Amino acid sequence: MADLFDTGGVVEVKGRRPLADRLRPRLLSDVIGQDHLLGEDGPLGAMLASGNLSSLILWGPPGVGKTTIARLLADQTELTFIQISAIFTGVPDLRKVFEAAKIRRANGQGTLLFVDEIHRFNKAQQDGFLPHMEDGTILLMGATTENPSFELNAAVLSRSQVLVLERLDETALDRIMERAEAELEVMLPLTPEARITLRDMADGDGRALLNLVEQVAGWNLAEPIDTKGLGARLTRRAAQYDKSGDQHYNLISALHKSVRGSDPDAALYWFARMLTGGEDPRYLARRITRMAVEDIGLADPQAQSLCVQAWETYERLGSPEGELALAQAVTYLALAPKSNATYVAYKGAMALAKKTGSEPPPKHILNAPTTMMKDQGYGTGYDYDHDAKDGFSGQNYFPDGVLRPNLYDPVDRGFERDLRKRLDYFAKLRARRQGS
Repeated sequence: MADLFDTGGVVEVKGRRPLADRLRPRLLSDVIGQDHLLGEDGPLGAMLASGNLSSLILWGPPGVGKTTIARLLADQTELTFIQISAIFTGVPDLRKVFEAAKIRRANGQGTLLFVDEIHRFNKAQQDGFLPHMEDGTILLMGATTENPSFELNAAVLSRSQVLVLERLDETALDRIMERAEAELEVMLPLTPEARITLRDMADGDGRALLNLVEQVAGWNLAEPIDTKGLGARLTRRAAQYDKSGDQHYNLISALHKSVRGSDPDAALYWFARMLTGGEDPRYLARRITRMAVEDIGLADPQAQSLCVQAWETYERLGSPEGELALAQAVTYLALAPKSNATYVAYKGAMALAKKTGSEPPPKHILNAPTTMMKDQGYGTGYDYDHDAKDGFSGQNYFPDGVLRPNLYDPVDRGFERDLRKRLDYFAKLRARRQGS
């Protein structure tokens, strides 16, 4: 029977080895859930077929086979497999690893150096790999749960190929459970619904699933138990969430885009996912207010005020009652008319301001508190709008020589529909006044 996941454990008598160690794959074809990498048309399949394996960064969540794939790649390419963890390895340890690899290379043997949690190394430590990668002393295989674009040096990334391992889906987890039952030679004492619950408890982590399976199989129950019985015996695995890591940014992006997409159900789901992961509600309050400013804008001027009020309500009530006010704000924003017209206009104004530099305002809209300034033409020709017909003079307020831009383009939704009418009205008056 093929093994499944590498736990880094010591090989012991079969009966005493953890199930995850016993089911560790012996062949790349045994690895479950990463066919997009290992298939004939996948990057690893193509590398192995050509006999040209490069340094790799394996990026993916826990328990999806990063260590296993690295170990099997070393076996298939006949490289010595050396595994270290960035958490427990210092500079002196790295020097010893590199020296041993140099000796192997001199004897005609290559080294595949697998670095678990490689993003934990600082910039200087990461730079230490470069000369040994370039001269062929090591083939680097780094594993990380964090986005390499943010956590790894550009120099390391430029010498490696990043491969993304996917979270194990339901089909992959079902196959793992079937393999485990075949290895244990027992069927898990679970009802069909409890079996699904056990699978969901693993949250896409194959190693976690095998640990759960091993616990359930060890109960030696005479009759299958249901979901309620399973929940009483096992604790659901905590969702993967790092308030300063990749999951943090992925989930806030999902929340923001669900609000922008006018889907209150999805928005509330991602809002809840962040709260259950331990996110600070004050961070969410700030980001929700930002959504009102960026994506609703003047299509619903009340949206921004409602978000600020929800924020203040949370500060007064605290948790957990205060989160409901934030949830109301999320729902309101998702259903509000959307406009980024002011956001676009602001960016356009910033770009124009940078382009025009220090161009002064036209003199007719400058104050002239002194005689000298009046003699210089300050304020000459200014039309006081309140004295003009319709309260609108139609004068130019941009620097002389700067063509009037059209920065603010309100949408035909919500309150901005009325603002569009006002804008068109003033444009007609301006054209009429300037023509006369």
